[in-house]
Amino acid sequence: MNLRDLRYFITLADTRHFGKAADLCFVSQPTLSTQVKKLEDELGVALFERVPRNILLTPAGDRILKHARLALAQISLMQEIAKHTQDPETASIRLGIFPTLAPYLLPHIIPNIRKRFPSLELLLIEEKTEILMHQLREGQLDAAILAEPVIDEHFDSMPLFTEPFVLALPENHPLSSQRTMGMDALEEQHLLLLEEGHCLRDQALEVCTLAGASEKEGFRATSLETLRQMVAAGVGITLLPMLAVQPPVPVSPHIRLMPFKNPPPTRRIALFWRKSTVQAEFLGEIGNQIQQLPKSLFQMKALQAGTG
Repeated sequence: MNLRDLRYFITLADTRHFGKAADLCFVSQPTLSTQVKKLEDELGVALFERVPRNILLTPAGDRILKHARLALAQISLMQEIAKHTQDPETASIRLGIFPTLAPYLLPHIIPNIRKRFPSLELLLIEEKTEILMHQLREGQLDAAILAEPVIDEHFDSMPLFTEPFVLALPENHPLSSQRTMGMDALEEQHLLLLEEGHCLRDQALEVCTLAGASEKEGFRATSLETLRQMVAAGVGITLLPMLAVQPPVPVSPHIRLMPFKNPPPTRRIALFWRKSTVQAEFLGEIGNQIQQLPKSLFQMKALQAGTG
């Protein structure tokens, strides 16, 4: 029995889907299936009941799952204790950030973190929220910057900032002549959105629901930059997070950025870590550095005449 097979087992138990579990473990589906079967053979019991279109934990599997989680948690804790017996400021921190935030936040926080902790090795991992949460649970990350809400009894969190959204329109769009916009102006509008798996998609859909808007059919972007290009090409309108339209992000020709009247739609960003980690105090210090972002980064007046 090895730790890798226990991780495969736990991930499959969490997802109840071989394909999703394999993706989260960064292995092929046959590899994951083979290793789980090997673990079952080693234990001498079936861990899963495989039925059409579904995977169920057996009673034995359910009981063993609790101990598998505990075993991995204890091993991760042992590794953390050993690593942080020395000065934590000279250790390595594995920090996860989701894709619609990472490239826009990091230029503003990395210089201050480097200045405050010059000997710290900061390892940055950019992945979708679901993968980051899995990696954080399994000890593959020390902390993750995520959009709230994140519901997991194993995590503690620290609020970092609230980021407003702005509306991005083609320069000749009928709404582009306004200086500010109420949420009601989005009623019956069709917004360009990201593909499934991005938390920004869920946040934008929530705004659409509140405003009476909907998703533009036939198109889903793979990245925020694709959304930006589609707006510039006149395909449609979208919501962009404020940091994604602030320097050092270059000005985008042919796009009009429209602020919302108060209160604007927002997303809340927080730092998450495992409750069991020995690094909690030090991670809080890193969070304090991120909280010191200038307020101007979250205001439209920092943009060039409302265009970008």
